[in-house]
Amino acid sequence: MRVGIRAGSVVAPLHHPVRIAEEWSVVDNISRGRVGLSFASGWHPVDFSLRPEAFQDRKRIMAETVEQVRELWRGQPVTVVDGVGRSAEVQSFPPPVQAELPVWVTSAGGVETFRAAGQLKAGLLTHLLGQDLDELAEKITEYRKAVAEATDGGSGHVVLMLHTLIGEDTAEVRETVREPMCDYLRSSFHLIAKSMPDIPADFDLESLDPEDVDFLVGRSFERYFETGGLFGTVAEGRAMVERLREIGVDEIACLIDFGLPAERVLAGLDHLGRLRELAQGQEGAGA
Repeated sequence: MRVGIRAGSVVAPLHHPVRIAEEWSVVDNISRGRVGLSFASGWHPVDFSLRPEAFQDRKRIMAETVEQVRELWRGQPVTVVDGVGRSAEVQSFPPPVQAELPVWVTSAGGVETFRAAGQLKAGLLTHLLGQDLDELAEKITEYRKAVAEATDGGSGHVVLMLHTLIGEDTAEVRETVREPMCDYLRSSFHLIAKSMPDIPADFDLESLDPEDVDFLVGRSFERYFETGGLFGTVAEGRAMVERLREIGVDEIACLIDFGLPAERVLAGLDHLGRLRELAQGQEGAGA
């Protein structure tokens, strides 16, 4: 078995396309052709201290970067501006092993990004922070429509990132992941708040007291454990995989290293491997 080496995600507006193509071509050579990239537009203003002029137009820049990196990957030249303001054509080196770069577009849940991924003839990478399964199903439908129109009938490829721990006892798994998952949800509070019906869209989250944030994070953990991650026993994981298969998810990206002890992560891989075998033993591969 050959393990793919994927980036999820390259924040495209923060990097020059030539640099992206060259650096990942090196990895493609070292790995003998196992690279895949998911591109994101970025969202956090502080991140754009590297390139503040790109923030407002980041979605357009991301789409353009995807196409430029693809061209460079194929060995085609792209036009750039040199140090004295003149146009020049450049190519990237070394040439990659793969003739075509596997590409996804990362979406935090915005349906327009789902459609944009389809229009770019790219795969889609997303998660369940800020969206539930019913909402995701609707957005996947929009993605499939867009990619079919762009590719004359293609279906694309949908990858869902899920925090994952599979074990023998649900209660033990719940308590094992509770603290690291709450820490993670707290750090991503701006995203999970979007899915809370009692928080208005224009509410200033910075005005919340730490105690209120802890309460909301704790409540979110319970929902996330039940319907937003791949947690519990093999049987419970299999039910989640089947639900995801039904709504159009092609692949699950299991996030296994989110603050758990290394030995617990490794112990969970045996159960996760069993879940994968069961899922792939049915029609199609869901994990």
